[in-house]
Amino acid sequence: MTTFSLPFTAQPQHIDELGHVNNAVWVQWLQELSVAHWNAAADPAHVAAYFWVIVRHEIDYRGNIGLGETAIGRTWVPGTPKGARFARHAAFADASGRDIVTAVSTWAMLDKATGRPARVTADIVAAFQP
Repeated sequence: MTTFSLPFTAQPQHIDELGHVNNAVWVQWLQELSVAHWNAAADPAHVAAYFWVIVRHEIDYRGNIGLGETAIGRTWVPGTPKGARFARHAAFADASGRDIVTAVSTWAMLDKATGRPARVTADIVAAFQP
């Protein structure tokens, strides 16, 4: 599987009353990471024709970062799609390399022209496999 990575640095607006990144921000970063992976790996014709929406998240919080600290987000797409749905895995590691947030999300691909679900085909999957 092909892994895609991006750094995320905690800014003042990301910090909650506990002094670390708010859980809602991790969800936002998960979406930013996933969309960036799609835009970087997918065929430009597919990017022009389709977009993805989140259907489900399963997130485990095992740690956190504070103001000014950076987490490296990694995402990958193992397995095969089921119709319009595809599972995406992600992990965010702290400066020591320890995964502090992990997630499995289910995404559905929609046709931009119709707004309706579209089957994820083998040529779309190929961009995310080794």
